[in-house]
Parts: sequence; C-alpha cells; structure tokens
Amino acid sequence: MNEKQNDVKTDVISGRNPVSEAIRGSRPIDKILIAKGEKNGAVVAILAKAKAKQIPIKEVDRVKLDYLSGGSTHQGIIAFAAVRDYCTVDDIFKTAKERNEAPFILVLDELEDPHNLGAIIRTAECAGVHGVIVPKRRSAGLSYTVGKASAGAVEYMNVARVTNIANTLDELKQRGVWVFGADMNGTDYEKCDFSGACAIVIGNEGKGISRLVREKCDVIVSLPMKGKINSLNASVAAGILMYEAMKDR
Repeated sequence: MNEKQNDVKTDVISGRNPVSEAIRGSRPIDKILIAKGEKNGAVVAILAKAKAKQIPIKEVDRVKLDYLSGGSTHQGIIAFAAVRDYCTVDDIFKTAKERNEAPFILVLDELEDPHNLGAIIRTAECAGVHGVIVPKRRSAGLSYTVGKASAGAVEYMNVARVTNIANTLDELKQRGVWVFGADMNGTDYEKCDFSGACAIVIGNEGKGISRLVREKCDVIVSLPMKGKINSLNASVAAGILMYEAMKDR
C-alpha cells in the first residue's frame, strides 16, 4: 500500500456501528460524510447524535465514500477522527499566562488544505505561538495528514475549534488582544508592531479572509509582492508573519 493511501485511510472510521461508537466515545470527530439520499433509520439516529455534539455533517456521492474508506464496508457513512483533542480559547490564554508572555495567537479563517494547516502548526510551535484557532465548519481538522505535515508539532500546540471566527475575534479583542488580518492592500508587515498581545488572521487559500472577519480586524497587514503572482501560499505567508511577530516580541 502506498503512502497516499495510508494518508487517506488512517483517520477514517467506516460503517454505522464504528461511527456510532466513535460519536458515543471521547475521541474527537472532525466531520461526518453520508451518502446522498441515505435515509436508513440507523443512519438518521447516528446523525441525530452527531448534531447533538455539533459535529459537521455533509452529504457526498457514494463513490467518494468508496474511495475514502479504502475499500472497507462503509454502509453509506464515514467519520473523520481527530488525531488529538481540541482545546479551548481559555486554554490558549492559560498557556500564555504560564509562560508569563503576552498572548500570541494564530486564527485560521476557513483554511481547507490539511498540508497547509500542518505546516502552519509546525511553524507556530517553533515561533512560540500559544495557540491556533480554527472554525468547526469549512476548515481542515486535526487529521492524520495534518499531524504528519506538522512533523509532530500538533502534539505540543493548542488548537481550539470554535463555532464562529468573527465572534471569537470579538472575544479576543475584549481580552486585550490586537487583531492583525493578513490580506491585500494593507499596512506593510514590517511597519506593524506585534510586540503586545496579538492575533494574526490567515484566510482561505483561494478567497482570503472573509468580509466580516476582515471588518473585525484592528489592522490589515500585507506582504510586499514584486513578482507577477500577487499572493503567497497560506502557510508561507503565515510563517513570515509569525516570525516577524516573534522578532518584535
């Protein structure tokens, strides 16, 4: 079996009973996929349990389930399990307090590529970030692929999963955190002061940060572009900004 297949299968739970037990247990579940049109009573009961735990659910073609399950019997439903537990925003602040440092937080607005998320977590751990915040929906979760891309850093980094990024930014600002959003047409990152309590917001790979999230930021910060391509890979942009902040701090 090749490495790509291993990456696909390792964090996938296939079948009604295994998924039901995973939901009932303590292992965190990132999302559940069900086959389109699947209305079996057992599946409906499983989805009710998932909704009660606020686990994202998505309908997909059965052929996609066939691929993701790696040939195992999925019975129209699979779940993606996280490789470790998520923390809370309070845990992130607690870590900063324990280190006697101003909070240093990374907020990811619908970042979807697990390789990008893993790379960002790896850099965040090296740069002294106290925690990473991701949304529950439309975002990569703590999958096996993310863990592998992070080179083990996921074991040491606080990752909090929240319902609403915009509301979370309001909470951070109420707690004295200055919010920097990475986007085009902003202040040159070298002219920004990241020395205090700060959060850096990185947006979706294609769309960038959403309009509402942008409006919540205190400062829009940009990286100068001198080539013909006008944007950087999300993990590269995040890395540059995290290390600039580390230098200021």
